[in-house]
Amino acid sequence: MHPISALLTHLPTLLLFVGVCAGHLALLSVSLNVWYGHPFPKTFLSIQRKLHTLLVPVGLVALWALYGFNPAAAWNPPPTGWDVVPAIYVLCCIVMGLVVLPLATAARVLRRLPALLLSNHTQTIDVAQKLGYKPVGDGKHRNLARLPFNEVFSVDLTEKTFHLPQLPPAWDGLTILHLSDIHLCGTPEREFYFHILDICKDWNPDLLALTGDIVDSPRHHRWVLPVLGRLRWQCAAFAILGNHDVWYDPQRTRRRLERLKIKVLGNSWQQLEVRGQPLVVIGHEGPWFGPPPDLTNCPPDAFRLLLSHTPDNIPWARRHRIDLMLAGHNHGGQIRLPVIGSIVVPSRFSRRYDCGVFHEEPTLLHVSRGLGGQHPLRYNCRPEVTKIVLKASSR
Repeated sequence: MHPISALLTHLPTLLLFVGVCAGHLALLSVSLNVWYGHPFPKTFLSIQRKLHTLLVPVGLVALWALYGFNPAAAWNPPPTGWDVVPAIYVLCCIVMGLVVLPLATAARVLRRLPALLLSNHTQTIDVAQKLGYKPVGDGKHRNLARLPFNEVFSVDLTEKTFHLPQLPPAWDGLTILHLSDIHLCGTPEREFYFHILDICKDWNPDLLALTGDIVDSPRHHRWVLPVLGRLRWQCAAFAILGNHDVWYDPQRTRRRLERLKIKVLGNSWQQLEVRGQPLVVIGHEGPWFGPPPDLTNCPPDAFRLLLSHTPDNIPWARRHRIDLMLAGHNHGGQIRLPVIGSIVVPSRFSRRYDCGVFHEEPTLLHVSRGLGGQHPLRYNCRPEVTKIVLKASSR
């Protein structure tokens, strides 16, 4: 038989085999993402991560042992008894790999940026090049930072301009420094943060918003004052804590932030006057800290700015008429494949809100990729610090 004819003959079987493999990986990825989107104990989540990692090769080997390179054999002849279980899983993998995954990928690639995003300008700073060495530090996972082509020390300094029609005219040009997921844990070392935050200090924003995961080690609370103490703002600074803060004495982190005159909101809200107009800033630390903020007495007509560590709280934000929501937590996935994008994203919505800007009326959501991470590993997903400029006019 001619090679091309042989290839065409076996193409459906080959396509099914590829679909099963892709679907198996995708199902495990979604499962792990959803587990990590819930406030389970750290040890339990670590076990889940190891279990899912083990199931990747074990599942592929088991499917190959059962059906070889022909997944259709799972249903020919029709299975009976316990054979139905792997057959159903094969069918789920085929649907996920050949239908759901391609459609989801196409939707992500074709997704239009919200019309409320007027501009997005980025300057990338290679901190290792500026310092003359890689600021690897002494963190637990420091060797990951030495891997070739790792972008953990290349930071995107981004300026995004949002048009919010409900913005008071007096706030036209108001700036917010959005900083998230610093993860002080020894890697990168302090000089990395000093270099980046000194640049942020020169931005002189009106407001500072820290959206969680500040300390990620039992011995790096002492970095909070010298690192974040370099920041400056004109009106006010607010912060909330994230899931990693839960694990390392969160009250100590709150006290240190308050010493820097950064208001730690927790699950509460505060009203202040900015340029003569009322602004309500709300903190939402759920699901790791509860209960959710009570907005019963919150002024109904004031502009509402929400700080939430995870973007998973966007349904809550929409129900409570939040105008602008700032979040982090997902790190953009840290590793993003060409076309496919992120893979591992700790969210109940999996990859839906991995990073970027999303408009779901009445809420405009900005999800930062974060500045640090427990695992210093970044490929096609550089760390990020964002200066947000608010415009009352679309011009």
